[in-house]
Amino acid sequence: MVQLEKKSLAPVTDPAYQAKVAEARKINHQKTANPKLIPKIDTNAVPEYTPKEYKGSLDTFDRFDVTVNIGTEFKAGSGIQLSKLTDEQIEDLAVLVSQRGVVFLRNQDITVDEQREFGRKLADPSAGLHTHPITEEGSEFGDQITIISSELGEYYEADPVYASRGWHSDITFEPTPSNYAILKIVEPPTDGGDTLWASGYSAYEKLSKPYRQFLEGLTAYHSSFEQFHGFSQLRGHQLRDVRGGKNEGLGLDAVHPLIRTNPVTGWKSLFVNNGFTKRILELSKPESDTVLNQLFRVVLDNHDIQVRFKWNKNDVAIWDNRSTYHTATQDYGKEFRKGIRVVPLGETPFFDPKSKSKNE
Repeated sequence: MVQLEKKSLAPVTDPAYQAKVAEARKINHQKTANPKLIPKIDTNAVPEYTPKEYKGSLDTFDRFDVTVNIGTEFKAGSGIQLSKLTDEQIEDLAVLVSQRGVVFLRNQDITVDEQREFGRKLADPSAGLHTHPITEEGSEFGDQITIISSELGEYYEADPVYASRGWHSDITFEPTPSNYAILKIVEPPTDGGDTLWASGYSAYEKLSKPYRQFLEGLTAYHSSFEQFHGFSQLRGHQLRDVRGGKNEGLGLDAVHPLIRTNPVTGWKSLFVNNGFTKRILELSKPESDTVLNQLFRVVLDNHDIQVRFKWNKNDVAIWDNRSTYHTATQDYGKEFRKGIRVVPLGETPFFDPKSKSKNE
């Protein structure tokens, strides 16, 4: 059992970097004070896309749906190994992930280099893999590998009362956010450390039809400025300002549609999250706060659209960030927990008014 002690590191003092941060902070504060300064997106821009169908290439491996609305697990002993899948099987797996939200695979032998290459095959070719803003220069496995570590978690200010405030979708503060994420837990704690996912498809379907129509076409401002710049100062290293796709600079913010169409399935999903969504731009702040709080609660309060996964060593989860939310469970004290995550980048989020909900 590995125990953690919090480290004390010197803050970043490089003058050139601090000048960039100061300018980014000024712009961030201006946008917060006056949302009219936030650049708008063209909500009528719908790219060409064709929903994909699962072709059955993985049917030789036993699997089961963990819940009705989200989550599929390949049975232990089914023989599936990500490291040995063909390109056709990888494409089928991606479709299955998009349909089911998250897929679990037990005891995988995939190496870090193989996981990185697997992620490249899922990424939009024009965008590639994401470099997280808090990834240090010269990190253990390179820029495009994110270390999910309870040691880093020591520097986040976790809410001691409401664990549900941890729900989020990965990197929605980026103009080009991720499509999928691949996480392998290499060192689980003795007990605890589960991860939960929730379905954005089902969250959308929880809303009444008039409310859906009200939300469709609205846009939201996403930001992680305070969170990660604070983390940077505590850890004593600079944030990365080139992160793949259109993701550049130290502003760490973006505007996305509230309702998003997943191009793989063609289904509508609620695309706001408690971690990064700050403001609905078409509404006043009181109206925005009311609507966002209600939408967050749709995810938090409905256990029938959630799934919980207990990790064993070398288990892998792959999820679609366009249509799911997730949160880790911080219930293992000072024990060590470590995972290796690869985050492929996807398309610019869009809403197609002709798309349908999952059950339509």
